Amino acid sequence: MNQEPRRAARRRGLERALLAVLLAGGLLGGCAVVIGGAAVSGVGMAVDRRSTGTQVDDQAIELRASVVLDEGVAKRGGRVSATSYGRVVLLTGQVPTEADRTDAENAVRRIDNVRGIVNELTVGPNAPASEIANDAVVTGRVKAAFFEAPDLQVASIKVVTERGIVYLMGRVTEAESAAAANAARNVAGVAKVVKIFQIITPAELAAMPMPPYSTGAATPPAPASAPASEPAR
Repeated sequence: MNQEPRRAARRRGLERALLAVLLAGGLLGGCAVVIGGAAVSGVGMAVDRRSTGTQVDDQAIELRASVVLDEGVAKRGGRVSATSYGRVVLLTGQVPTEADRTDAENAVRRIDNVRGIVNELTVGPNAPASEIANDAVVTGRVKAAFFEAPDLQVASIKVVTERGIVYLMGRVTEAESAAAANAARNVAGVAKVVKIFQIITPAELAAMPMPPYSTGAATPPAPASAPASEPAR
């Protein structure tokens, strides 16, 4: 069956969604913007620790990445997801060959405003639907664990799970980084935790125009160090 009409329709849809993202920068004052069929509100953007411009760039990068990956490695049987935070793109999924792994990274690197890539693609068969569904469950459990942590702001951390490996992205203090890894590694189904955080100081956190913690904590915790990648226990 010819897949080209379907791919072309998807590409047009992504391009229209991208236009909505680019226009959103001036339309975020409490209004909802529809991106790819989902509404993104100005309120949601406001609690994010990224600037509005960075959030818009990240959404645009993800949409552009979907297009280039769909036109490239996906046609060769790959399954690749691109997640952008602070203009750093995490690539997860599976590709048929090492050359495809490199091609996917190079294609995304050419996208405007991308300042870094973390390539976690693996070479081999695509994950089955059951495993993908299980990863979604693990992601939900990790987010729930963050809600229960008194020293974490859930909206400041993005969670991506691929075959039991949990990737954490966000702008956090050293103490928050350690707390997030701690909470995630104790979740059932987590094989390993990989931190791709952008570290900020407690002073930078306190200067942000929003409550630093959704739980109402008065002050951020003291800084602490933690390794970048930790196995689950």
